[in-house]
Amino acid sequence: MTKRPLIGTRIRERRLSQGWRQTEVAERAEISAAYLNLIEHNRRPVGEALLNRLAEALLIDAGELASDREETLIATLREAAALAKDQPHPVEIEQIAEFVARYPGWATALALSSRRADALERRLVALSDRVTRDPYLLATLHEVQSAVTSVRTTASILAETPEIEPEWQARFHGNLDADSQRLSRTAQSLVAYLDTFEDEAVPMSPQEEVEAWIAAGRRDPAEAVELASDAARKLAVDLIAAQERDHALLPTADLLAAVTPGEPDPAVLAARLGRPLDLVLRRLGTARPGPWAQAGLIICDGSGATLYRQPPLGFPLPRPGEGCALWPLFEALAQPQVPISRLLQTPSGALFQAWAVAGRLLPMGFDGPALSRAQMLLLPAPSQPGRAALPIGPACRICPRRECPGRHEPSILGPT
Repeated sequence: MTKRPLIGTRIRERRLSQGWRQTEVAERAEISAAYLNLIEHNRRPVGEALLNRLAEALLIDAGELASDREETLIATLREAAALAKDQPHPVEIEQIAEFVARYPGWATALALSSRRADALERRLVALSDRVTRDPYLLATLHEVQSAVTSVRTTASILAETPEIEPEWQARFHGNLDADSQRLSRTAQSLVAYLDTFEDEAVPMSPQEEVEAWIAAGRRDPAEAVELASDAARKLAVDLIAAQERDHALLPTADLLAAVTPGEPDPAVLAARLGRPLDLVLRRLGTARPGPWAQAGLIICDGSGATLYRQPPLGFPLPRPGEGCALWPLFEALAQPQVPISRLLQTPSGALFQAWAVAGRLLPMGFDGPALSRAQMLLLPAPSQPGRAALPIGPACRICPRRECPGRHEPSILGPT
C-alpha cells in the first residue's frame, strides 16, 4: 500500500471546508466515524478502493487527495529544521506535514526563505573556494608570476649588458617578445576569469563547464556554448571517446534487452550479460535504461579526482575535486575488484542506493605503474526497514553534519 503522509489531513481540510460532519462523510464512504477520525489524523492507511469512496463522498477527484505535490516542500522544510537545532524552541518535526497541509502559503514562504539562505551560503562557499583553493586560479596566477619574472630577467640582462653579441641580443629579444605575449594572453584570461565571479551562470572550472554541457544535452563540443575554454572542450571530446568505447563493448540494445524491471542489482545484470561489473555500472549511469532512468554516476581516479559526475536528482555535490570521505566510491578505491553496496542518506534525509567498484589499469604495461579508477552508480531509493542508512554529505567544508568519523576540516555552515 502506497504511503501518503498528507492524505488524512487533506481529507479533513476538505470536509471542514464543506462544513460536513465526520458522521456524514463516514456514512457516505461506508465506514465508521471513528475510523474516519483515525484516517484524518494520519493514523490509518488508505487503500485505493477506500480512497475512491472518500473522494466520492467529499465530491473531489481521488487524484487530488492522493497527490504528492507537497513532498518536495516537506523535504525542504525538514532540511531547514535540521539547520535550526540550536534555536531556543525546537522545531516540531512531527508536525511538518500538518503545517504544510493547513498553511501552504506560510510553508511555501518559509521554504523559499530557506532555499534563498542555502543559495547564499553556497555562493559564499563558491567564492571562498575560488579565491583560496581554485586550481585554475592558482595555476593562472603562477603563470602570470612566471611570465613577469622571465620578462624582468631578460630585460635586466639587456639593460645591464650594453655590449652584447648580436646573436645573443637577437635571442634575448625573441625571448622577451615570446614572454611578453605569454604574459598578455595569461593576463587577459585571468581578467576574464575574475569577471565570472559576479556571474553565477558561468562555470568556475573546465570540469564544471563539462558538467554544464552534460546537463544541457551534450551538444557537439565545437558548437557548445557551455564549453567556454579549450580545456573543457578537450575534456568533453575525451569523455565522448571513452563512452563510445564503453558503448562498443556493451551496446545499448544489448543492455536494454537484459534489463529487467524491478531488479535493481547491477551485479545480477553483469552476470546475465557476461560483462565486467565496472562496465555495466558506467553504461547504466550514462544510458539510463528503463528502471535506471533516474540513475547517477560518479567516476574518479586513484587520487580521488573526479573524472565524471552526473548525480541523481537530490544528491548534493561539492565543487569538482572534492567529495565525502564516506562515499562508497572512495571505499572501493581501497579494495580493488571488491563490489560495494551501501544505502546512503543525505543531510536532507533523501535515500540513495549506491554500488561501487574499482579496477586497476596498466596503460604503460607491466613496467609502468598500476592506475586505479572507481565508479559509483546511484539510484534514489525508498526507505528500507531493518537496514541502516549511511549518513553522508557533499564535502566537509559545506556539510551540516556535526559528528562524522570522516570529517577532516570544520564546516563553514555552523559549529561542528
